[in-house]
Amino acid sequence: MASYEFDLGVIGGGAAGLTVTSGAAQLGAKTLLIEKEEALGGDCLHFGCVPSKTLIKTAHVYHTIKNSRHYGLPAAEIGPVDFRDVSKRIRSVIGTIQKHDSVERFCKLGARVEFGQPTFTDEHSIRLNGKNYSAKTWLIATGSSPAIPPVEGLDKTPYITNKEIFYLDKLPASMVVLGAGPIATEMAQAFNRLGTKVHVIQRSGQILSKEDKDMADLVMSIMEKEGVIFHLNSKVLSARNIGQENEVVIDKGDGVPFALKTETILVALGRSANIKDLGLDDISMEYDSKGIDVDSKLRTNHSHIYAAGDVNGAFQFTHAAGYEGGIVVSNAIFHLPRKVDYTFMPWCTFTSPELASIGMNEKRAKAEGIEYTVWEEEFKNNDRSLAEGEDSGKIKMLLDAKEKALGVQLIGPHAGELVSEWVAVFNGGVKLSALASAVHPYPTLGEINKRVAGTFLSGKIFSDKVKKGLKFFFNFKGRACEMP
Repeated sequence: MASYEFDLGVIGGGAAGLTVTSGAAQLGAKTLLIEKEEALGGDCLHFGCVPSKTLIKTAHVYHTIKNSRHYGLPAAEIGPVDFRDVSKRIRSVIGTIQKHDSVERFCKLGARVEFGQPTFTDEHSIRLNGKNYSAKTWLIATGSSPAIPPVEGLDKTPYITNKEIFYLDKLPASMVVLGAGPIATEMAQAFNRLGTKVHVIQRSGQILSKEDKDMADLVMSIMEKEGVIFHLNSKVLSARNIGQENEVVIDKGDGVPFALKTETILVALGRSANIKDLGLDDISMEYDSKGIDVDSKLRTNHSHIYAAGDVNGAFQFTHAAGYEGGIVVSNAIFHLPRKVDYTFMPWCTFTSPELASIGMNEKRAKAEGIEYTVWEEEFKNNDRSLAEGEDSGKIKMLLDAKEKALGVQLIGPHAGELVSEWVAVFNGGVKLSALASAVHPYPTLGEINKRVAGTFLSGKIFSDKVKKGLKFFFNFKGRACEMP
């Protein structure tokens, strides 16, 4: 029987890797964690979720101060943004969270941490910094990086990605954003609110292409009112540096080149799995352009090697990576077969207003040929929303032919928090009648969840059939008022 130095080797110190390392080490498995970067935490902590939400909050506060009259307050005098101070705050938040992802913490849990670029030498061994390490089981959780499009001249033109955007020395006067996915839209709105003139270039006819068009269009219309300029159905032809500025040339669908001059170019056109230099070809690992191929238990074509997080190309969310990490612990450490189930995977784009989703939206239901009905409630009818000056947005609930909930989308204030109630509803098998009858505190935004369920049920409760039955049994006299 082969002997290995470690029970488990984990490559990648992001959400998936840290989840598995923590669980495995605490359960007594001798665990090795390897991270390529200088610190643990992964892309989310240093270049993604944490810095972006910190920046979004800063931009929100600045935007609110500038619009103080909207809240019945005097117009406020506020100076221009010094992005060095914004970046300093971002670094401070990251530093605080970093303490929870320290080498010392994982060492106390029992895991050994090494830094560097590992390469597989065989199916159970890697070479790192001139040394060989072997493990009975491996997890590849190396995440993803910004995908750089093959645009003419872009490789010779200064541009930034999410790796650099939070650490700029100054606020750009202007910015062209290539792409209109979650990262692109969040950053476009945040920098626009801070004072940058922002143009967004999108290849298709809507932003946030995975979302329903009506929801994405509402986000776009609000951003347009704030000053963001969108170029939909546009192809990027070329980019070049022209001295103090950069130039991006696009085709807006009419075949006529249109030039945009900008100080900064942000490339946000999707992500690519971090699989380069791992030596996957040398061990005949199966992968494609989306990432490493895995089965429902997150096993690669080598059953003792797992892949979780962005690197497997499923869902590029930190919470998805954490969930997948739990699946790996169950299968690799407890040896209890457990499969992934993404049916009710929630997600949120943190624009203002936020756009959150769980389960199926209309786009997916149509693609799968599922019959459905839509039930909606608007935030303009929610008292708390109006009190907070938020009158845009809605909740949309999809029911199948058997009137079972398929999914929910929310666009409105704190949608990311509000969708959490639906996480419990869907995963707990809670009936809509239970949600509709549950008491929610007033006035709260959460009442909109209760209301959309109640709206669906009210059609049954207040039906002509029910009214006729009550009249028959209790001799009710009917309406007491008629409109002229």
